[in-house]
Amino acid sequence: MYQFDIDSGSSRAELYHDLEAALGALTADEPDAIANMANAAALIWQYLPDLNWAGFYRLVGDELVLGPFQGKPACIRIAIGAGVCGTAAASRETQLVEDVHAFPGHIACDAASRSELVVPITHDGRLIGVLDLDSPSAARFNAEDAAGCEALIRLLAPRIAA
Repeated sequence: MYQFDIDSGSSRAELYHDLEAALGALTADEPDAIANMANAAALIWQYLPDLNWAGFYRLVGDELVLGPFQGKPACIRIAIGAGVCGTAAASRETQLVEDVHAFPGHIACDAASRSELVVPITHDGRLIGVLDLDSPSAARFNAEDAAGCEALIRLLAPRIAA
């Protein structure tokens, strides 16, 4: 059983600093990628407010395949370049979408989602997958969230690269 001193009411910078420390402790000695993604999704889900989905899509062959997550059942396969996740994978750039309904080709796995943040996961120049966060609130995510999640992924990437 893990217990972390994370105050989700603190500043975003402090919250992400605490999340990074907790994620580091959770994954430090675990070589299994799925276990590390599962704990990362659970940690993010527990401490980031106003989410309705938090999880991973893994690159398998030439498409993204659902990985560990928290939230409602989700789309299982996403083509590279399709929707927000596929766009992040194709561009290898974080996608911060204030209104998913205005995003061309958005894939609505959950009709309640209004905004989305997707961070590509790379290691040694190789795409591994993406971290996907959805919120029922429009414009839920900002540049601090993007930077915080990118820091989490920099820590996690070598621990899930198989």
